[in-house]
Amino acid sequence: MEGDGGVELTQSPEALTEDDVCVIQDTWRPVYENRENAGVAVLIRFFSNFPTAKQYFDQFRDMQDPEEMKQSIQLKKHGLRVMNALHSLVENLRDGDKLNTIFQQMGKSHALRHKVDPVYFKILAGVILEVLVEAFPQCFGPASVQSAWSKLLGVLHWQMNKVYAEVGWESIKTSAK
Repeated sequence: MEGDGGVELTQSPEALTEDDVCVIQDTWRPVYENRENAGVAVLIRFFSNFPTAKQYFDQFRDMQDPEEMKQSIQLKKHGLRVMNALHSLVENLRDGDKLNTIFQQMGKSHALRHKVDPVYFKILAGVILEVLVEAFPQCFGPASVQSAWSKLLGVLHWQMNKVYAEVGWESIKTSAK
């Protein structure tokens, strides 16, 4: 599955309930207060477990050592970008129009400018949840919390695939070869 470049449009993900929204927003606070460390931890885990993802990042493509990654200013900056994007999603969970705008901007940027294989959104979503459960066990330990976050990250992955399909990812990928 990793890196096949295809857009995976499956059935719509499970919708978030109001309880899910409340749980996500409540559990996000401590993560956002520690967003730099959380972002670095997520990216180090992502790049360590899925090194092919580094191909999209000139600044740390050749870094192998997690300690070296941890010291990278560029990695810290991108980790903050990831956490700030999640923050925008979390803060706007009740505003469908705003969420759509966020998904469109994020999807188009990654598809058209960065040419990131959409499979990495699914992989990163799993890594994010894994790291948050480990780093914030008091918040992310309960199954109901993990379920709510899984739904949110499933929506993110689904929406990214939707945007990729809208911008013609298959033809972009083919013409880039």
